[in-house]
Amino acid sequence: MMRAALVRAYGEPPQLEDFGDPSANGQGELVVEVLAAGLNPVDLHLASGDYVGGSPPLPYVAGREGVGRTADGQRVYFDAPIPPHGSFAQRAVVAAESCVSLPDGVDDGLAIACGIAGRAAWLSLEYRARLQPGETVLVLGASGTVGQIAIQAATLMGAGPVLAAARSDDGLRRAGELGASATVKLDGERGAIVDRMRAAAPDGIDVVIDPVWGSPAEAAVEALAPRGRLVQLGAAAGERASFSSNAVRGKALTILGHVSWLTPRDVARAAYERLSEHAARGELTADVEQLPLADVAEAWERQGSGPGCKLVLVP
Repeated sequence: MMRAALVRAYGEPPQLEDFGDPSANGQGELVVEVLAAGLNPVDLHLASGDYVGGSPPLPYVAGREGVGRTADGQRVYFDAPIPPHGSFAQRAVVAAESCVSLPDGVDDGLAIACGIAGRAAWLSLEYRARLQPGETVLVLGASGTVGQIAIQAATLMGAGPVLAAARSDDGLRRAGELGASATVKLDGERGAIVDRMRAAAPDGIDVVIDPVWGSPAEAAVEALAPRGRLVQLGAAAGERASFSSNAVRGKALTILGHVSWLTPRDVARAAYERLSEHAARGELTADVEQLPLADVAEAWERQGSGPGCKLVLVP
């Protein structure tokens, strides 16, 4: 037996209890000793029971990513553990193809930040927006992990001005430390926010990375330059946004969705490898807070209200 955080009812947080040890039941499966596990918004969506991509059958161990050690001693990043097992446990069973060997210069917490959150940021820019050198990027929700990494990733890809938008003053200060050229406070009426966005990018915004949707996305659509692209990858500020046909059609804008499970495995793996290489060279970082697995209920609640950092659980 092992300690694990189990979801026994949809809509309820996981509870720490004893659960049977995992075993590799097929070719290409590995059992890993979990060193650290990342908490993400998708974990809460899966546990709600109405996630668009489907939820695992009950009961199941929560957690979709982690850092673990294989039987031969390799330290690896893994994602998509095989249900009913998840990463919020002492051990997990995973597909061997999901494991990526980690460079020594990347600690467990940063390795996890480069995973679900980091790849969302990187792939939104490279794979979905097809970012070109010199283009101006606006990152919404810049105070979160996706936003923090998107700022740095855009810079590494050769973007021109990289703008950071958030509600938190502390988050905006941190965005500046991570390389944002200018910051935009997301408060007040939409018109005022649009004016701030335009003032921060007088030559126009080419790409918006949007993990929040809602009113910030409405403002960003108005501020986009002709032929601009908005990549939508989350709804932290609301499930709906409203803008006119002319706002999109009149500037020939492109709105692109991004979800991890529709990204080819080789594309996602290559993105993770690049992220971890940049992290190993000290070119990319993220704010991480580690908590013991016993504090999973507290971490779960904090994730629901936006922790402003990557929460990592340590068995």
